[in-house]
Amino acid sequence: AKGLANGSPVGGTIATPEIGDAIRTMTISTFGGNPVTMAAAGATLDVVVGERLPERVSEMGDLFFDGLDRLRDRHRFIGDVRGKGLMIGLELVGEAKTPAPELTVRLLELAREEGLLVGRGGLYGNVIRLTPPMTITPDEVEEALQKLGRAADRLEGAAV
Repeated sequence: AKGLANGSPVGGTIATPEIGDAIRTMTISTFGGNPVTMAAAGATLDVVVGERLPERVSEMGDLFFDGLDRLRDRHRFIGDVRGKGLMIGLELVGEAKTPAPELTVRLLELAREEGLLVGRGGLYGNVIRLTPPMTITPDEVEEALQKLGRAADRLEGAAV
């Protein structure tokens, strides 16, 4: 899992004591317990706990959702804002509220021109994906919202 050791390859197993006690054989792994990887995982967990990342993800997600809801209210092609924490989807729709993948590609490119990198996904390719780092600050959330807002204004032909 990339996130567990900040990009260094590491995995782990979590089990209840009952399940853990049921394992009677020894297991080994070629890279099991690699000191560099274990140090990376330990340092990553120190940051996660020390910087309150789970709580911050919720707080920063709320800021994003508030701003994206306002953006949706301004632009009829934004059909839905959904997600949890900092995994956010912005669904783009056409006049009949049907998926609009062509608008999604255009908004993605306009956001890039504004200096904001976003992803694209969804079953129909009509969802802008926002997945900022867990360490994002309130100022950076606001900057991202402003850039996305300018891109959306440009897409609608109402550049400010």
